[in-house]
Amino acid sequence: MRQRNRRVPGLDGHEPRDRWMITYADLITLLLIFFVVMYAMSSLDTEKYKIVTGSLSETFRSGNPVLEGGSGVLDGEDGSQDTPTAGGQNEGSNSGNGAADSGNDGTGNTGTGSGTAPSAEGQDGDQPPSARELAFREQEAKLNALMDVITTYVEDNNLGDQIFVADKPQGIAITLSDRFLFDAGRAELKPPAFPALRQLSGLFSGIGASISIEGHTDNTPVSAGSQYNDNWELSGDRALSVLRFFLDNEGLDPGTFQYAGYADTRPAYDNSTAEGRQKNRRVELIVLRQLQEEE
Repeated sequence: MRQRNRRVPGLDGHEPRDRWMITYADLITLLLIFFVVMYAMSSLDTEKYKIVTGSLSETFRSGNPVLEGGSGVLDGEDGSQDTPTAGGQNEGSNSGNGAADSGNDGTGNTGTGSGTAPSAEGQDGDQPPSARELAFREQEAKLNALMDVITTYVEDNNLGDQIFVADKPQGIAITLSDRFLFDAGRAELKPPAFPALRQLSGLFSGIGASISIEGHTDNTPVSAGSQYNDNWELSGDRALSVLRFFLDNEGLDPGTFQYAGYADTRPAYDNSTAEGRQKNRRVELIVLRQLQEEE
């Protein structure tokens, strides 16, 4: 009875002690396969490498992308895989050259555009300036010379408290104090202002730019006995008097002038002080940075 109940080794649920060797062998096999695959992927095919470098060189020389026109490196690789011989290498090289040739023929719009953009920029940089640009440069030089001449004239004649010159974004601004030009509450020019205005007219005749004459007042209302209804009329008539001097006395071209009266709407200084109000009563001659329209 004891012999019948004897258990067979390995059938009682306990695995053999060398079972771990099977798992270990599987792991080693998988690692071996992995490293073999990695080695195969890392091996360099010199023929394919030559095809790729040749195609890239031709493409960069022609200024066209590699994938343009449906031919290029990828086509070269396909040809080399089909015929991995010397003939296949030649076919791959021809495919790379074909991409460059198609780019040179201008069949690819994208490639042609990107290839010619740098050269186009170089050409634009090398091109001489246009006639209008040259005209603007010439006018800017005249404006700078005008400012220098007026500044020198003001200093030589001790008119620093009556005439002010400034370079503003819209042009050269020549500000004339109302005490230099007019009597209080009047718009008729005083004779002592004629030499300075005559000097300016000689400079304006060849400047080739539009000139804006703008009259300004302070915020003090006109007197009850004034011939002007308000500061709008006074500022406008003062600007018009200066304009009439340039046109009637000096014979300048009326097409180069414009005038306006702004009353007290554009103060340059604080109207709450006597000094500020005095500086706000002015006529500004602005030589505009704008070429006249050519007929």
